[in-house]
Amino acid sequence: MDRFRMIFQYFQSNSESVMNGICGLLALASVKMYTSFDFNCPCLPKYNMAYGLGIMFLPPMALFLCGLILNRQTLVMLEEWKRPTGGRKKDLAILRYMCSSIMQRAMIAPVIWIIVTLLDGKCFVCAFSGSIDPEKFVGFANVTPTQMQLLLSKVPCKDDELMKNNPARKAVSRYLKCWSQALGWSVVLILIMAAFLARSLRPCFNQAAFLQTRYWSNYIDIEQKIFNETCCEHAQDFAHKCILHFFESMQEEIKLRRFNAPGEEAAGGEGEEDHLRGITDQEQMNELLKSWHYSKPPLDVSQATQRQQSVGRERPSVPWADSLSNRGNAPQKAKTSRQTEV
Repeated sequence: MDRFRMIFQYFQSNSESVMNGICGLLALASVKMYTSFDFNCPCLPKYNMAYGLGIMFLPPMALFLCGLILNRQTLVMLEEWKRPTGGRKKDLAILRYMCSSIMQRAMIAPVIWIIVTLLDGKCFVCAFSGSIDPEKFVGFANVTPTQMQLLLSKVPCKDDELMKNNPARKAVSRYLKCWSQALGWSVVLILIMAAFLARSLRPCFNQAAFLQTRYWSNYIDIEQKIFNETCCEHAQDFAHKCILHFFESMQEEIKLRRFNAPGEEAAGGEGEEDHLRGITDQEQMNELLKSWHYSKPPLDVSQATQRQQSVGRERPSVPWADSLSNRGNAPQKAKTSRQTEV
């Protein structure tokens, strides 16, 4: 349990960790989708290449778009790119750094899909079975060109009656799978070499500029987060004051409509009356909710704030309350004076 908590805290530490986790999940999802996918080549001369290349490249495009959508830095980068200049200049280096970071993370799952399909070889065999030279293989002699294309298109279908007992089918299939796996391992080698060169050559460039662009790209992300959180807190306080102002304004209307029962007196202390705002039964509450639904108050709390300030300044002093307060404080003052004398 502690290990999972540590992993969760790591991914919640910053946006880069979260996006690394999402990219890893997309990569695992791509492998799982391909292994659970039921691949059935149409085995038709005009459709094999379209089907094989479509399975090889269309899902990676969808995974690439998912990587862009799930990465919140995509929206941050677009907002930074399209925002007015105002009092803050736009830095193209920061935008390039954010764009490259987004693209690198979004390309992980598509590249893994393509590598897995190439290492498996089924899509490659289906797509290019009709493009090989039949003279390299035994078993296609005394066949017309039309029949040749039909037989080559049936190579991926091992249960087809035309190619079931043909010895050339296995040879063509092995030949194409070898090319497919060679391309797959070549892609893996190229990616490893590119990552190695990127890591090795980074110290050769200006590290100060790299640190600055990375710092300010993180700053833009964190600034957007704090702004959204502050807006949520402000909206909560603003809604609270608006609703309180609505209840206070409805209190006078409730009195004018005589919602309260005749002869009913306020029960409870001052704190209860402040929370209930004079609404003490179901009919009153239903009327208030109906009024809230059909005529919400304007988004302006300045009047309520000014009225509270004016009420606080104009509140009259009550002589008998002051005298009671002085009488209540008199024994405490006498006790204090006796302790001082002692």
